Amino acid sequence: MIQSLRKVLIIDDDPFFLKVLTDNFSDNGFTVFNANDGIEGVKAYLETLPDVVISDLVMPRMGGVSTCIEIGRLAGDNPPLIVLLTSMFQETPHEHAAPEMGAKFHIPKSTRPVDIVIIIEQLLERGKYLQS
Repeated sequence: MIQSLRKVLIIDDDPFFLKVLTDNFSDNGFTVFNANDGIEGVKAYLETLPDVVISDLVMPRMGGVSTCIEIGRLAGDNPPLIVLLTSMFQETPHEHAAPEMGAKFHIPKSTRPVDIVIIIEQLLERGKYLQS
């Protein structure tokens, strides 16, 4: 059985980080879409309806908090997994009971890209389990 490709939208203004994350998700079977800021990210979300949105916190034009809140609002009752990446937090990745700054999941940018992929895969699997 061929597993359907999962779609991830990565929103970040750092071209190097965007490429590294894109390559890691692509190498692990995800269809990847990119945006360079929050305004492009919201537009890309509406065009692609990804399973996962990963947004940087600090970006030009529209920051990550506004981006995550807007995508969550547009998604309505069927939101994607929304993750906020930031260099402001040096803690371990963590989950909030309710969305905080627009996202329930916060991951430090210092986390290895392959570990970010693993975390996302685990969250998607958990989401499937909770829905069944």
